[in-house]
Amino acid sequence: MKTYLTLLIALLFSAASFAQDIPARWDELVASDFPKALEKSSKTCILPIGILEKHGPHSPIGTDLIHVREWAARAVKSEYAVVFPDYFYGQINEARHQPGTFALPSDIIYKLLEATCDEIARNGFDKIVILNGHGGNPEFLHFFMQSLLNKRHNYAVYLYSPEREDADYNKQYRQMHKSPTANDQHAGESETSVLMYYRPDLMRMDRAANESGADQKRSDLPSLYTPIWWYSSYPNHYAGEGDKATAEFGKFITDHEIASFIKALKEVKDDTKTIPLQNEFFDRVDKLNK
Repeated sequence: MKTYLTLLIALLFSAASFAQDIPARWDELVASDFPKALEKSSKTCILPIGILEKHGPHSPIGTDLIHVREWAARAVKSEYAVVFPDYFYGQINEARHQPGTFALPSDIIYKLLEATCDEIARNGFDKIVILNGHGGNPEFLHFFMQSLLNKRHNYAVYLYSPEREDADYNKQYRQMHKSPTANDQHAGESETSVLMYYRPDLMRMDRAANESGADQKRSDLPSLYTPIWWYSSYPNHYAGEGDKATAEFGKFITDHEIASFIKALKEVKDDTKTIPLQNEFFDRVDKLNK
């Protein structure tokens, strides 16, 4: 009898523990669990930003979106935070000549991102971590971040920037890399490897060499910037050699990406300085403008 009661208590405890487990994705939470998610995440929400654009002749249009979705999903298994649903409203004007590209006007993507952050905060989060997976977004996102100082916010936004100083990782990366690293950019070996690891079912590797991903070098203005610079070099919207990719290389890259992001996520959750510093800044702005 004693053994039966012990087993029953253990089962009940296990069931209770399972019931207390809550999803990380915002859209998978039930409303009654939202307060638990806020507490468990230390009021931290991840905003993964991808894009919809051509990725060579072989990789899916949502490559960047799939990448950050999987990246965040795996990170929060170790360090819980709420993950905002798929967000693909970024800067991608340079790919408007290719089918499948979803490019909104610049003022709309800015206002939409600000409104999204405001709504995330209205739901109780005071820390928002932007996890970007699209190479055409950094300039826009840095401008957005600095523009947040234009008015007072009751939340902090953190733009994650992966570390590049891991000597051991960089050494092994170079050893595993097969194509020239200088031109391994959009839908090239590294990015294709990541998708081969995450979603091999979506890849069309037999087509990876159907188009050129070489730099066409059709413009030579070393000290000048023009918005057509990318198209002048890569009219196929493909930069690199995707046919050299392997799932093994993709796992190596993603394992490092996830571990690095988990470290940064912990730092965000432990951060007690950014919001007070913001408040101090805005207090001084208000005082100056009186």
